[in-house]
Amino acid sequence: MRIRATVAAVSGALALSAFVVPAAQAADAPAYSKEDVRAALRQASGESARSTYAAEDTGTPYALDLTFSGVKVNNGKPIVVGTTNPVSVPVTYTVTHAADIDLNAPDFYLDVEIYRGASYAEWDNLLLGDDWPVCTATSSTTANCKGTIDVYPDLELGNVDATTWKAGGYAIDFNDQDPMAEDIDWSKVGYAEQDGLGTTKLQRFSKLTVNASPEPVKKGKTITVTGKLSRANWDTLKYAGYSTQSVKLQFRKKGSSTYTTLKTIKTNTYGDLKTTVTASTDGYFRYSFAGTSTTPAVNATGDFVDVQ
Repeated sequence: MRIRATVAAVSGALALSAFVVPAAQAADAPAYSKEDVRAALRQASGESARSTYAAEDTGTPYALDLTFSGVKVNNGKPIVVGTTNPVSVPVTYTVTHAADIDLNAPDFYLDVEIYRGASYAEWDNLLLGDDWPVCTATSSTTANCKGTIDVYPDLELGNVDATTWKAGGYAIDFNDQDPMAEDIDWSKVGYAEQDGLGTTKLQRFSKLTVNASPEPVKKGKTITVTGKLSRANWDTLKYAGYSTQSVKLQFRKKGSSTYTTLKTIKTNTYGDLKTTVTASTDGYFRYSFAGTSTTPAVNATGDFVDVQ
């Protein structure tokens, strides 16, 4: 898990793990380091890893009049992640707020994140974007926002994370209060947090191979078709065979664009596939996997066999 998620563990329900002021947000915005932010969050939460603000300075934040709606992660599609490359997907939503709230103020921050766990306040894993979202006002009280969820499999994921995730959002308005100051007046800071904003699935990237032999082959002879179904293992950061899964063997005649299913077989303990068919005409063989809740569908690239 990246350092940003560690920050979130300190802040707890506030989900302020993304509180790192980007240079692009405002020219006069202070560029706090992650260490500074962590210190401020500890100060605000009274060192509690699972609490809302319990300020050691002055007061507690007031309720910010702001809500999130219409949250869509990755355009409604599952987030598919392999073992090495980071994956960035879009997040869009609408923010409705009081007319006196300035979303473009240099000390105002909001974000939508996804989490796995009982609630936004009691998450087991949290994923968020590298940068702050960009919000465009549509009226004096509404704005459309676009952000990202950036996933780093080598730092943030384990196989247990291949499941349904939920979305939560927060907004914080410091109102010229310095979160790094020892005498910060938290009663002047506005805060809003919202759970239940939607769901998305995180899936383990899948691979499927095929090899039909011999090539060429005489008509009426036996063709042996082998292959392997594997998927990303986020615990080991390698690909491993996906066992006991139903996979279709399909054939496409030369000159055609349509595959026809010949039979359905299952992978063995190692994800391997093997079956035989009788050679009849030139064409392409492939295996096709329909996918599961944790693993996306995948088709092998067709392997051409010349029948003589």
